[in-house]
Amino acid sequence: MERKWNSSIVFGFLVTIAAFISTYTTFANFALTSDFSWLNLSMFAVGLSLLGAGLKRTFRQPDRVRGKIRGIVASTLGLIAFIGFLGLHFHVSAQLPASDGAPRVWTKAPDFTLSDQNGKPVTLYEILKSPSEGFAADRGTYVLLVFYRGYW
Repeated sequence: MERKWNSSIVFGFLVTIAAFISTYTTFANFALTSDFSWLNLSMFAVGLSLLGAGLKRTFRQPDRVRGKIRGIVASTLGLIAFIGFLGLHFHVSAQLPASDGAPRVWTKAPDFTLSDQNGKPVTLYEILKSPSEGFAADRGTYVLLVFYRGYW
């Protein structure tokens, strides 16, 4: 009986390498995937699962499937790519210093002007000056500011 190539290992390795390379060449350019690399993590999960299934098949059916050494090497390289991705993406980005000029929670935000849904300019000072409906005047007015670093 002729032994066949283990396609799970080949495709798993290709998906894993594509996940590593596409992090910075493709997905970093889109707002949906630039902040958190959920698509890359999904690709790594698929690639590493294929590599694991391929290794399992190689060692359980050595008479039907060939490529034990290639499977071990491809799986090791895929795992190194995943660990490198985790190190580069999560550990290095966590080492970035915090912004000194960013407002903190429960501190007074600087006054700014934005347009409302009708195009009328509204300042933060105006919102804080007039109490909102449903709030007692003695309790004050609170504004929730959400800073989103992506695109709209």
